[in-house]
Amino acid sequence: MAENKSSKKSKRSFTQTLGDKTFSGVANLIKLLPTGTVFLFQFLNPVLTNNGNCHTVNKYLTGALLSVCGFSCCFSSFTDSYIDEDGVTHYGIATKNGIWPSSGTTNSSAYKLRVGDFVHAVFSLLVFAVVVLLDPNTVECYYPSFESNQKMLLMVLPPVVGALSSSVFVMFPNNRHGLGYPPNQISEPRDL
Repeated sequence: MAENKSSKKSKRSFTQTLGDKTFSGVANLIKLLPTGTVFLFQFLNPVLTNNGNCHTVNKYLTGALLSVCGFSCCFSSFTDSYIDEDGVTHYGIATKNGIWPSSGTTNSSAYKLRVGDFVHAVFSLLVFAVVVLLDPNTVECYYPSFESNQKMLLMVLPPVVGALSSSVFVMFPNNRHGLGYPPNQISEPRDL
């Protein structure tokens, strides 16, 4: 009987641990992917593309939206935040010397740029590019003849890019807390 209780308890703790790790991984993935940028794109795109019936002005406006959203995807990979000893959250941009601007109360050099930051920027942009390529309004606006191949791309491109990006994000783990994702506790200097 005691053996049965301990096996149930170990199964429960294994399930809880597995669940915690899964949710933690999903939360980290959400921090890495350009979800806010994709939402902005999906919200403004139908208006700026005139639902795919583009004129020259619509193409320029959509191009500006794509540029701003693409920049946002890349830029977010270089932002970080930390909580100082007073409990105040500080946001900044990772530079080769550390986080900028620095409050002076933290070891700024612990937040230096890493190769992984550039890798994350490229793959975040790649994920956003897939979203753009699969958007019917954008395709109709810029590449009207491309639409016949869209069904095949819709089936192939997202899983391929998703698997590739997820693999790269696992190979280059990122501990940055970008804008909108503050750390939960006082930040200790860490090796990113």
